[in-house]
Amino acid sequence: MMTKYSMVFIATFIFTSCTKQAAIIKTDNNQRISINSNWKFYKYENTFEADSLFYDVRPEIKNTDDTKEADTPAKKAEKLEASKKALKPYILPTANAFIKDKSKHHARPKGNPGKNVPFVQTSFDDSTWETINLPHDWAIKGPFQEGSDAEVGGGMGRLPSNGVAWYRRKIDVNEADKDKSIYLDIDGAMSYAIVWLNGHLVGGWPYGYNSFRLDLTPYINLEGENQLAIRLDNPNHSARWYPGGGIYRNVWLTKTNKIHVAHWGTTITTSNISKESAKINFKVIVENNSELDSDIETITKIYPVNNDGIGTNVATIEKVSTKISAGTSKTINGSVTIENPLLWGPPPTQTPNLYKAITSILLNGVTIDEYETIFGIRDIKLDPNQGILVNDELVKIQGVNEHHDLGAIGAAFNIRAAERKLEILKNMGVNAIRMAHNPPAPELLELTDKMGFLVIDEVFDSWERTKTPHDFHLIFPDWYEADARSMVRRDKNHPSIIIWSYGNEVGEQFTNEEGAAIGKTLSDIVKDEDPSRPTTSAMNWAKSDMAFPVVMDVISFNYQGEGIRQDPIFDTVTDRIKTKSQYEPYHKKFPNKVILSSETASAASSRGVYLFPVTNLMSSPIRDGMGGDSKIKQVSAYELYAVDFGSSADKVFASLDRHPYSAGEFVWTGFDYLGEPTPYYDSRSSYNGIIDLAGFPKDRFYLYQSRWRPDLPMVHILPHWNWPNRVGKLTPVHVFTSGDEVELFLNGTSLGKKKKRAYEYRLRWDDIIYQPGELKAVAYKNGKEWAENSVKTTQDASKLIANADRSNIHADGKDLAYITVQITDENGLVVPTSNNLIEFSIQGPGDIIATDNGDASDLTTFISKKRKAFNGFALVIVRSKPNLSGDIKVIVKSKGLKDGQVIIKSND
Repeated sequence: MMTKYSMVFIATFIFTSCTKQAAIIKTDNNQRISINSNWKFYKYENTFEADSLFYDVRPEIKNTDDTKEADTPAKKAEKLEASKKALKPYILPTANAFIKDKSKHHARPKGNPGKNVPFVQTSFDDSTWETINLPHDWAIKGPFQEGSDAEVGGGMGRLPSNGVAWYRRKIDVNEADKDKSIYLDIDGAMSYAIVWLNGHLVGGWPYGYNSFRLDLTPYINLEGENQLAIRLDNPNHSARWYPGGGIYRNVWLTKTNKIHVAHWGTTITTSNISKESAKINFKVIVENNSELDSDIETITKIYPVNNDGIGTNVATIEKVSTKISAGTSKTINGSVTIENPLLWGPPPTQTPNLYKAITSILLNGVTIDEYETIFGIRDIKLDPNQGILVNDELVKIQGVNEHHDLGAIGAAFNIRAAERKLEILKNMGVNAIRMAHNPPAPELLELTDKMGFLVIDEVFDSWERTKTPHDFHLIFPDWYEADARSMVRRDKNHPSIIIWSYGNEVGEQFTNEEGAAIGKTLSDIVKDEDPSRPTTSAMNWAKSDMAFPVVMDVISFNYQGEGIRQDPIFDTVTDRIKTKSQYEPYHKKFPNKVILSSETASAASSRGVYLFPVTNLMSSPIRDGMGGDSKIKQVSAYELYAVDFGSSADKVFASLDRHPYSAGEFVWTGFDYLGEPTPYYDSRSSYNGIIDLAGFPKDRFYLYQSRWRPDLPMVHILPHWNWPNRVGKLTPVHVFTSGDEVELFLNGTSLGKKKKRAYEYRLRWDDIIYQPGELKAVAYKNGKEWAENSVKTTQDASKLIANADRSNIHADGKDLAYITVQITDENGLVVPTSNNLIEFSIQGPGDIIATDNGDASDLTTFISKKRKAFNGFALVIVRSKPNLSGDIKVIVKSKGLKDGQVIIKSND
C-alpha cells in the first residue's frame, strides 16, 4: 500500500535572485535588515589566552590522531563533572521556544555573567580589531597545518578553525522603534554562540549549523548606542570534516510590530492535488507581545512567481477575525482551492513552479504586519516496489551528498558559489541532494527549490555516543529537541525537501533497544513538527532484525546496498563493519517501506592521475600498488578504487539494477570537500568527490553522466594520451558512454567494437599497447552513430588560456566569477601532465579571493596569488567590489608560457 505525503514550501523572506540580495526586506511595519557589514573581529592567538567565559566543561583530549576511517564505531560518552561557572544555565532558555513540554522549560538564573568582560561593553575601543563583513570563515585563509603532529589534523582540514573569537557591531535602533519587537536572527555561527547587547547576556545557541533568533527588545537603548557582542568558541576535535569557524552565514536585525507573525510562523500544506485543482491549507501563528488584548484580522493572497516577480492574484484565503490576548500567541487556520495549479517538480520532465502567499495582519482595519511566503505545490508518493513518485511520475533518485564548505572560500556561505555547484551537478544529471550531515544555509534550500532538486534535510551526525571527543554528543541531552524542531520549523515547507533525516551512522545503531528508543524520540519530534513527510536515519550497520530501523518510514542504507568489506582482502579483518548486501533482507522484513541508499560508493580518485597496473576487478580497495600511491598522496583516476567500506560506481550501479525496488542513491560525494582526506590524512581535502574541490570534473563525472543522462549523446575516454615513458607498454583504455556500443581507434586503426553487457557500465580495452597519437571513440546507440570523442598526444606546454564561468557579475561585493585556467599547447589542447607555477593578478573593481587546483595534497594557502596547476588546470575566484562597476581584468602568467587573460564586466 502506498503512503502519500503532500506538502508545499514557505520562506520567511522575500524570494530574491540567486546572485543579488536586498539589504533590507520590509513593509511599513516589518523590517528585516541585513547587518552583515562592518563587524569588528578579534580571535585569541590560542585558547589558553582566552577570557574565562565558557559554555560548559569538555573532556580532555587524550588522543590527537584523527586518521580513523569514517565507519569507525562511536564510543560511549565520558562522564563530566558540572561547573558552577559555566554559562550553560543562561543559554539553555533560548531553547524554550522549541521544547513542547513547558514543565521542561529552562529558568534563567539571576545575574548577568560576562558583564565585566571589556569586549561586551559599549565603551570598549575595538578600533584596532579587524574589520570584516559576514558571512565570515576565520580559518579559510590558513595557513594549512602540516605534519602528523599538527594541532588541527587532516580530518578537520588542517586549517585553524579551532579557537575563541569575538564579533562586535553597533546596530541602528532609535525612538521610532519604541513600540516594536526587535530580534537578532543568526542563520549559522560555528559554534557555541553567546550574545550580549549593551553588556547584557541575551542568550545563544551551541550547535553551529542551526539558525536561531534572540529577542533583543528588553535590552535595547532607544536613546543611545546599541552594541552587539558575539562570542564564539569552536573546539578542536569537534567534527569529522572541516567545520569552518566564525559567523559563516547571514545575520539579520528584524523589527516588527508588537503583534506580528511568529518566527517561521506560517505553514502551507496541500491536498487533493491534480492538474485541475489543489487545496491550499494555511496555518499562521500570530504573536502578541503588547500589553493589550486585541481583535485582529488576517488575510492571505496567493500569486504565481515568475522571472519578473509575481503574477496576478490567483486565490485568496479569506479574512479571519480573532481575539489575541496580551503576551500570547494564536494559531489561525484557513484554506482555499487553486484552479489549474502550476505544480512543482524536478526537471527535466517537470518544472519547479513556485507561488508567493502574502499574509496581512490588520488591527482596526489598518495593516500592522505583512509576511511573505514562497511555496510550491507538489505531491509525493512512496511506493516500496518502485521508489518515489513526484506528481505521479516515478523519479529515481540520482543524488549526491554534499558537505557545507564551498571549497576554496570555505564555510562562509555565498549564493553564487552554491549555485555554481548545483549547476555543475545538474549537468551531470543529479536530481537530488542529501545535506550531510546538518541543516544547510537557508539560501541553499531556496536554490534547490528554484532549480528543482529533491532534498534530504538532515540534522545530526551524532547523538549521545561520541565520534570525535568534542562533537555534538556533548550537548545532545540538552539540545536534541530544540535542534530537531528548529530545523523542521525553519525548513518544513520547502518543496525540494522530501525526507527528514534525524541521524547519520550514529553509534546508537549498536545499542539495540536503547538506541532505537532515542531514534523513536527524534522521529516523533520531527513528525510532531511536520507530519506530512517521512523520516529516516542513515544506517551503515543496523540489520533488518534489529529494533533500530523499525520506527523510520524510509530505510536508508550507507554502503549496505552493495555490501561492506566483502572482498577476499578483508577475510582476516574482524574488528570492522562487514556486511553483505542488505536490500533483500530489508525488503523482505519491511515490505511496505521504501528503501534508498543514502550513501553509496565512497570511491576515490585524483583528477588526471593514472596509476599502473590497473585492477581487473569491478571494484578494488586502495593500497600502494593497487590504485594508490602514498608517496605522492594520490589515487588513480581509472575510477575503480574505493575506501575499504565503499565500492566503485560500477559495483553500485549493478547492485541498484539487481534491486529495482530501490528508490535510488546518494553518492558520497558530489564534490570533494575540506577534511576527511581518506586514505591520505597528510592532505587537506577528500578524494571521494565526483568533482574535485576546484569544481573540475573527474573522469567519474562522465560515468555518472552516461547513466543519469541517457538521452545525452556522449562518450568519454580515459586515460589521457601523453605517456612518453610508456611507449610499447600495456596502457588500458576505458570508455564511458550513454550509447550501448563503442568502436575504438588508435591512429586510425580500429581496435574493435565492444558492446555493453548486462551489469556492465564501462567498456574496457585492457590490452592496448601505448603509442603516441590519437585515440578516438565512436559510440553507437541502437545501431546508429551516437557520439564521438578523442584524446590526443599533445605538444609541449605553450600558453595559458583563461575562461570565466560568466562574463557579467553584480557589483554588490558578493557576486563571484570562477575563472578556469588551462595550460595548452600551440594547438589549444590541454597538456594533461602540466603542473606549471601560475601567477594571478587583477585590475579593475574586483578582488582575487582564492585560488585552487583540485589537488587534495596541495597545502598552498587558498589566498595565495601563486599556485601550481594540477594536471593542466587551475582556478581563480574573483569577487566584485561593492558599488563599483566596470571591467575586471584577470591576468595569468607562468614562466616560459604565453600569458592569458579574461575580462569580466561588473554591473550595478
